[in-house]
Amino acid sequence: LEGGVIPPHDGDGPVHFAFAIEQADFAQWEARLLAAGVEIESRVSWPRGGESLYFRDPDNHVLELATPGIWPIY
Repeated sequence: LEGGVIPPHDGDGPVHFAFAIEQADFAQWEARLLAAGVEIESRVSWPRGGESLYFRDPDNHVLELATPGIWPIY
């Protein structure tokens, strides 16, 4: 490898990734995950607005699909 070092790929605890999706696509994403056999761990409707789906990848990382409104900047 020339010019750099690849950082470690592991986490030191729960690793969480959030992906922004449009509100109009939320139900379609949920249906697609369920059809693929993915267990939805949590579905949250946030007080500020917006929703999140939480699930895990095969390496047990927590993944989140989030619609606009859950953070002040999104």
